[in-house]
Amino acid sequence: MTVGTVIAVLLALGLVLIGAVAVVALVRARGGDGHAAAVVERVSALSGRLEQMAVGAAAGQAELRRAFDERLDAIAKRVGDTLTEQGRHHHSLLEGLKERLAVIDQAQKNITELSGQVVGLQDVLANKQARGAFGEIQLNDLVSSILPPSAYRFQAPVGEGRRADCLLMLPNPPGAIAVDAKFPLESYHALRTAEDDAARIQARRGFRDAILKHVADIAERYIVPGETAESALMFVPSEAVYAELHANFPEVVERSFKARVWIVSPTTLMATLNTVRAVLKDAHMREQAGVIQDEVLRMLGDVARLAERVDSLEKHFEQANKDVRQIRTSADKITGRGERITQLELGQAGEQADATLAPPEQRDVAE
Repeated sequence: MTVGTVIAVLLALGLVLIGAVAVVALVRARGGDGHAAAVVERVSALSGRLEQMAVGAAAGQAELRRAFDERLDAIAKRVGDTLTEQGRHHHSLLEGLKERLAVIDQAQKNITELSGQVVGLQDVLANKQARGAFGEIQLNDLVSSILPPSAYRFQAPVGEGRRADCLLMLPNPPGAIAVDAKFPLESYHALRTAEDDAARIQARRGFRDAILKHVADIAERYIVPGETAESALMFVPSEAVYAELHANFPEVVERSFKARVWIVSPTTLMATLNTVRAVLKDAHMREQAGVIQDEVLRMLGDVARLAERVDSLEKHFEQANKDVRQIRTSADKITGRGERITQLELGQAGEQADATLAPPEQRDVAE
């Protein structure tokens, strides 16, 4: 029963009481006491029922209030738990977002630094001298990381008053191979940025002429008969330039082959240097094999002399054994004579004395 129902019951009870009083007064005014008493009795009974209903309604209202409070407390607890869980979840999300923002901030810093490095690299490559130094440094790093120090020389003198960026010290044949770093960046950049056919044709011509000029300079300056090998290497420190050259300028590559100038990129230079290292290792093994062969020949001579000395020693041993046998024979004879002397009697002693006085030839016969 709701609060509105209780209020309605109370209002109905009040209205009934008021009506009952009014009816009783009207009946008395007409002189009907008996009817008035009956009406009063019914009104009393109705009033009692209404009071019971009011008491029941109050009890129901208290129970309803208690159930409503319990339900409200449960809802409040669930709402509090939900808010707490949501707060924890939001806190974890904020922490994750904070970490991601930190990562993004670090990546932004790295991008900024990389952008600065790219700008610096562009500044380096824009200058011819700096670009040449960049190619030489890359060449030095590749060579020094693959070959032993005894297999190369940087800025080595070649010919008259010329110096190669690197000289690979290979045994004859083929001999020392010169490596020169070249970076035709301007002509390549013009080729990549050409907007129309006329500009593209002119850029292709400029790129081809630049490469062929470098090839001719290397063939003239760093291939010295009797001092270097019959070929040289042109190091292009850019895979893009190397790919463009071999993809779209096969005639330039063919002319470089005819001039005995092999064009290499960082990747192909690494393969070439590994081949050079294998050649050096094989040459070193051949040298060591020659040394081992000489030592074996000397050892065989020592063994032959040892055999001769063993034979001589064996002869000495045989002579010593012969001498020992003769000495043993003489000792046995002396021992036998001593035994016979000790066994002689006095009569025999005179005969033995006569025998000893006999000439040597007779003594030998007696013996």
